[in-house]
Amino acid sequence: MDPAAVAGVISDNRTEHGIPHTVSCRALGVSEPWFCKWRDRQLTGSDLRRQQLADEIKEIFTESGGTYGSPKIFILPVRKGWRISVNTDAKLMAELGFVARVVRG
Repeated sequence: MDPAAVAGVISDNRTEHGIPHTVSCRALGVSEPWFCKWRDRQLTGSDLRRQQLADEIKEIFTESGGTYGSPKIFILPVRKGWRISVNTDAKLMAELGFVARVVRG
């Protein structure tokens, strides 16, 4: 599992369900010092770039009314100058929970 996802689950459990970090860390098999180090770390350049790309994808998906899938959404950021792969786009859309709706005419 992705370290960011694990840290996100631990944080979400605390804020949404009131479950202490110690309990979540123990349940997920990670140490509390690891979680604290991860939570308090500085974002890297690639983390910031990924967040900017996620924001761009959210904007495009929202403007499309939720109808664009990853192949179409991939094209639009590339036209704006982003250097990404189709797989990166699809993976990020899946992480964001975006699934295109089929519009029937």
